[in-house]
Amino acid sequence: MTSRRTLLKGALLAGAGAAATLLPVLPAAADPALCLRLPAPTGPYPVGLRTVHLTDPTREDPWVGGAREVMLTVLYPAAGVRGCPCAPQLTPAEARKFAELAPWIHQGLPAEGTVDWGTVRTHGHIGAPPLPGRRPVLLYSPGGGDSRSLGSGLAEDLASHGRTVVLVDHPGDAGVVELPTGLRTTVLMGPPDPATFRIMIDTRVADLRFVLDQLPRLLPEASGIGIYGHSAGGTAAVYAAGHDPRVRAVANLEGYLDLDLAPVPAPARLLLLFRTDGFEGAARIDTSWTGVPGERALLRDANHWAFTDFAALVPRLQAAGLVTDETRAALVGTGDPAGTVAAVRRRVGAFFARRLP
Repeated sequence: MTSRRTLLKGALLAGAGAAATLLPVLPAAADPALCLRLPAPTGPYPVGLRTVHLTDPTREDPWVGGAREVMLTVLYPAAGVRGCPCAPQLTPAEARKFAELAPWIHQGLPAEGTVDWGTVRTHGHIGAPPLPGRRPVLLYSPGGGDSRSLGSGLAEDLASHGRTVVLVDHPGDAGVVELPTGLRTTVLMGPPDPATFRIMIDTRVADLRFVLDQLPRLLPEASGIGIYGHSAGGTAAVYAAGHDPRVRAVANLEGYLDLDLAPVPAPARLLLLFRTDGFEGAARIDTSWTGVPGERALLRDANHWAFTDFAALVPRLQAAGLVTDETRAALVGTGDPAGTVAAVRRRVGAFFARRLP
């Protein structure tokens, strides 16, 4: 099932960023020599991977009607990975559609036909047997316009240190998601207005709570639960945790907190508020985070999408001459990509290690 509308223009920043004007770019042939890789996880365990499709018959999808569906990627420390191939970041169908939508979702990314996004491999080994034992479970909600798989690098690193990480897709506002029922592309046409943004967040909060309800069946080994999210996903993570006492720790990676929803987590369930020094929505972030209890961290020489896999991928595209210096700065900042990736992994990992040992 495809969405009734597809993204035509604009960019999604924190789920409600400013509109962008795009000039048409003629596609060029994909460079077969270009190799896009995600940084390897740093923990002692190899990473296993499986995907899960869930349907919530109690909710109607606000974007296309019918029962609400979500897709999950579950990453976990594996007992062994022999004979288990690494998963692609995007399925073949997702990669083809993402190549079409990428320069509209994130202004300045290469035009269709320039990059073969289907060649990007993760470090998650499909179907690898999980390491026995109980361990913390972390849920991840991506930014507006992004699919869950664009948070693979950080999730793999967290899993390699002994956690189970569940990447949650939110069909409808996610750029492209392949469901068993078909490919879904975003219904948004440019940055959402306040009413649409509220629907996004309400839907994401409900999605996260639905996944939390399924965890005893899906992951009975859970010893504690945390949630983290980027941009609109960070907003949803905080408000979902405010509703649910099962969540013991939350990391908000540059998401606004100015909606009239549930209270933010109490100090006993501490919150990490992590932002960049380059985000154009900094004033709104500052205002919406005023008075919110929790740890604060700043990612320097970085911009909004440095919390995602674009932190590693965009500088590689820049080095290949496929994105401009300005595009790189606007998406992920000017910092050394290896240092940026390491800083995010270190701070988020340390936060959850303290709160969910």
